[in-house]
Amino acid sequence: MTRRQSRILIAAAVWTLYVWISRIVIMSGQDESAGFKVVHGILALVSIGFALAIGKIGWDGRKRAKTESTTSAAVR
Repeated sequence: MTRRQSRILIAAAVWTLYVWISRIVIMSGQDESAGFKVVHGILALVSIGFALAIGKIGWDGRKRAKTESTTSAAVR
């Protein structure tokens, strides 16, 4: 995985976390039905879980790319 690809994954994870966490905060102050809150709460939890997984993949890819570039520079 290239550094660019890992940055894209990390950016997607951060954006998803921002959107859903802010949505939960906004939703908590609204007067919506319980069903609405339950459904959106489940959607938020699933999306946050995916965001954390995507972020971990991106972060690991970033560290791997950094290690590979350091290793290839030392070989030269």
